[in-house]
Parts: sequence; structure tokens; C-alpha cells
Amino acid sequence: MSHTPEYPVTGTLAPAAAGTVLVKNVRPYGEGESVNVLITDGVITELDTAVTEADRIVEGNHGVLLPGLVDIHVHLREPGREDTETIATGSAAAARGGFTAVFTMANTTPVLDQPIIAESVWMKGQSIGLCDVHPVGSITKGLAGKEITEFGMMANSAAKVRMFSDDGKCVDNPLIMRRALEYAKGLDVLLSQHCEDPRLTEGACAHEGETAARLGLRGWPRVAEESVVARDALLARDYGSRVHICHASTEGTVELVRWAKAQNIPLTAEVTPHHLLLTDERLHTYDGVNRVNPPLRETKDTIALRDALLDGTLDCIATDHAPHGSEDKCCEFELAKPGMLGLETSLAIVAKIFVESGLADWRFVAKVMSERPAEIVKLPGHGRPIAVGEPANLTIVEEHAPWTVDGEALASKANNTPYEGMEFHAKVATTLLRGHVTCEHGEIPTRVDAAS
Repeated sequence: MSHTPEYPVTGTLAPAAAGTVLVKNVRPYGEGESVNVLITDGVITELDTAVTEADRIVEGNHGVLLPGLVDIHVHLREPGREDTETIATGSAAAARGGFTAVFTMANTTPVLDQPIIAESVWMKGQSIGLCDVHPVGSITKGLAGKEITEFGMMANSAAKVRMFSDDGKCVDNPLIMRRALEYAKGLDVLLSQHCEDPRLTEGACAHEGETAARLGLRGWPRVAEESVVARDALLARDYGSRVHICHASTEGTVELVRWAKAQNIPLTAEVTPHHLLLTDERLHTYDGVNRVNPPLRETKDTIALRDALLDGTLDCIATDHAPHGSEDKCCEFELAKPGMLGLETSLAIVAKIFVESGLADWRFVAKVMSERPAEIVKLPGHGRPIAVGEPANLTIVEEHAPWTVDGEALASKANNTPYEGMEFHAKVATTLLRGHVTCEHGEIPTRVDAAS
């Protein structure tokens, strides 16, 4: 059953926090000795400061200081499915997860295919003030795959839409995708593609492999994803516009992206935490919480995705945060709606896989969860270095703070987390948006303003 946490629906967010904030005892990028960081009017003004007093003191407890996280693929469901998530609850989940900017996809009701809808989402996010909520415009009107939307009008609106996607559906008509790329190039906006040939996935609900065959579930082949990745890489090559691959999930997709980058094709790609951690071996329970699009794959795919993120073939982490009510998950597996919660667990999962194992360090986490996603969407003010003169969009992480995932305790309205009962050891302690404290030890302020 969906739950409704008590988080603010309205508030006021100044362009920058007035006054001073002193962040005490933090280790930038998890390196060296702890330092104190002074923030003035929303901007970092001193690192390792000797100042001991400020309008607001934030105790870092020797935690890791990272640039605020950026998620370029979430679903906040508003407008249309406010019973499962709202911009307010989604912003709260983002703040608790360490995010200072998120990009919410266009598959709402109505579809986000007009400037007025984009502006309403942007303004609502700003009024709440917990996270910068950037609307993603749809590539085609109504997600119907027939007619391209007015990219220019949305890009020039108050929302300044900088990415377009029909996510949830693939732009499977190559001519439509070609025209979209030509239009996008002139505006320098990004097209983000949900790679799925629907002719190969009709009725499919699980990865096509041994597990699906054993469980009697209709299989979703890797080629359904990879064929579109290959096609769009070639379109990007020939028409010179930027293409971003949503939720890469297969070993073959990794090889195709690696090939495209070797050819200097303007192609980038993301991977989700769940495709890095989970496999289709979980499906034996037939629990609808494990149904996702694209499906959980096999171990060899998971290993290939991890290696590709480490070597830079895959650019960044994106959660594909997708809330659903219990009525859409507590049913037959093949009827369950695809999608999983991700905002509050993503950093813990990435830390578990890469930092705690010794495969990478916190600078790698900053790169794939903040810096690189901000670069891909050309987002100013986020994903910036921790340095004097930079906006104070920051996240403090406790490295050794064991916690257990409880779907009912998450900020989202829905509780469809596949990580229920799992224990993790890294936890976001504090998030700051332009010097405002938007989350502190899981608590969300009732009002975000200069006095926060």
C-alpha cells in the first residue's frame, strides 16, 4: 500500500542561502584529514577555514564530502499519478539520497510535451526547494512516436528543457529519430533513448535466458536493446547530434558503446544501480517488485556493466527511480508494472560495489554520480569541483553507518524497493543545495530558506 510521509509541499527557495554556513570536520572526496568548509551566500568561500562561528553550523563528523549528486533519469509521476509519487515526495527522496538535481521523465499524464507543462514541473520543484527538478520533454507528442514535439519552445521556456526522451517507450521509427536528431542538433539539446525494439519484446517480462525458461516467463532478448543502440549510434554518427543511452543493461550494449566512442560518435550511456547489483536469479519468487524495464540480466551482464563504468565506457549512474503503488506490484509477475525505487539507496549501492570492495574511490563516485551526469546534460552549477568560488551543492556521506532498507520508511509515497531488508554501510548524512540544508540525518526541513 502506498504511504504518505509528512514532507513539505510548499516552501521558498532563494537563489542562494543568505549568510554563512560552516561545515565542520569533513573530508573532501574522502581524502586527507578533516577540514572545515565555509559557505557564504550559497558559495564555497574557504576550504580548511580557521573560522569557528557562522549563522549555521553543520557537523560533518569526519564524513566524506562530495559534490551534490545529479540523477538524469527519474520518474516523479506528477502530473497524473500523484497517488504513487509527487514532486514534493520525490524531492524529499532525492535530498535524502544526496541529490541536488534530478531530471524527471516525460511519461506523465498529460505527457510532458508542451512548455506550459514543463514550466509547471520546474516551478513546483523550485517552490518546494529541496532539489532542482528539471523536466525532460518528450521527443514525440504524446509518446506516440509519430510527430516530433517543439523542442525549441520547451528549451526556451522558463524550464529551459535541455533533454528530451520518450523513456518508457522507444522511438523505434528510424526516420522520426533522424528528424529528431537534426532538430536537436540545432538547439544543442540531448536526446535520451529508451532502447527497445517493441517487436522483439511483445509480452516479455524477464530476461530471455535460463531463469525465464525455467519459470515459464516470456523472455526479453538482449538484441531488443542492442539493435536500437547500434542504430542510434549510426544516426548520431551521420547527423552529428548527441544521443544518450538510457539504462544500459547488456554486455553487448557495452561493446557497442565502446565501439561508438572509439569512432568519436557523440554517444553517452548510463547504468542503473539495480543492473549493477541484481540479476535475474531473484525472479524465482515471482515477486513483482523485481520486474523492471529493461529486465534484470545475467551475472555476465552485471560484471560487464561494472567493468564498463570503471573504464569510462559507461558514463554515469542514473537511478531510473520508478515508484508504483502496491496494486501495480502485488499481482502476477507478468502483469506487474516495471520499475523500482532508487533515489535513497543508489549511493549506498555504488559505495558497496566500488568503494568498499576497493575497486574505486570516492572521486570515482563523484565522477559517475555528479560530475559526469551534469556534463552530459550541460547543467550549470551542479557536478562542480569542491573548490573556492563554486556553488555549495554538497553531500556529506557517513562511510561506516550500517542501515537496513525499509520501504515504509523511505520518503517516496510508494515502497516498491527490491532492496527491502538489505543492509548497507554508507549513508547520506547531510545534503546542501546552494548552502541550504535540505536533509540532515534523514530529516527534511519543513521550510527551506535562508534560516535553514
